[in-house]
Formats: sequence, C-alpha cells, structure tokens
Amino acid sequence: MRKTLFILLTFVSVLNCKGPEARVPVTKKSGSFIKESIERNKELNAREHNKIKALIANLNDTTYIASNSGFWYKYNHKVEEESILAEFGDIVNFKYCIKDLNGNIIYSEDELQTQNYTMDQQEIFTGLREGLKLMKVGETLTFIFPSQKAYGYYGDENKIGTNVPLICQVTLNSITKNE
Repeated sequence: MRKTLFILLTFVSVLNCKGPEARVPVTKKSGSFIKESIERNKELNAREHNKIKALIANLNDTTYIASNSGFWYKYNHKVEEESILAEFGDIVNFKYCIKDLNGNIIYSEDELQTQNYTMDQQEIFTGLREGLKLMKVGETLTFIFPSQKAYGYYGDENKIGTNVPLICQVTLNSITKNE
C-alpha cells in the first residue's frame, strides 16, 4: 500500500510540476528576403539587357535576333538548306569561344576544345544549351547571353565571375541523332 501511495504521489507531483517553457523563435519568417532578392534580380536583369542592347546598337549590327529565351544571336555563317536540328538525347559536336561584353577573350576555342554534348542530358550553361537547339550543322552563330543565361551568380569558379554577361561564338560541326 505504501509503495502504491508513493507511486501515486510521484505521478501527481510530475503532473503539477512545470518544466522549462518552450522558447519563442528569435526571428520570424516574413518572405521579405525573397521579395528583396526578386527585386534585385529584376534590376540586374534590366541593367544587363540595357547594356546588351546598347552594345548591339554601338556595333551598328541590325542582324542580331532577340530569342524567345532571353538572349540575342546573329548568324556569322547561315546554312540555308533544310536540315535537322538537335533534340533531346542527340549528340552535338561543336566548338566555341567565350568573351566578355568588351570582346576580351575569357576562354579561347583552343582552351575549350571541340565538345561533344548530349542534348539536355549533360551539364552545360542554359543559354548555350538553348542556342545549340537553334543551329544547323555547319552554322556559326554569335550569342550574347545575360548572366542568368550564362553562369549566373556563381560564375564558373575560375575565369568567369559573378553575374557576367557573355558573348559566345559557336560553330556546330555535327548532330548524331539518338535512335
């Protein structure tokens, strides 16, 4: 009986005992950081687009085409005949060089060497992937990519810094269809 009473009193004292109160979070999520980040990115995008449009105007080159994907391109050598375009899984062989908006070479064709790329199945920056889909075998195009279509905020962790728009001259050598 004594043991039962002891257990009962212990149980009652545990129920009445207040432990430490739960801590209230120091910061609250408000979404303002995300909103500010969106605004910064919109401003950066607008500045880069204006800079690119000014560059094209200064070149007096009316042959640049604004893509639906948010970059510009022109044909250095255009193939007029009907030809296949690269699609998902096709292997494209191409060479290219990368320059900054002032025309300074960042990576030469020799540094980058001829590339084989499996469409949409390997890592390559967004603008180049989208640009290759516009090209026919034998064509050479010059692309101007805003930073968000190139290496964006992180750069390439080597020669391309944060938020750097790029000019790429690309020659498509071949397309091997995925069967």
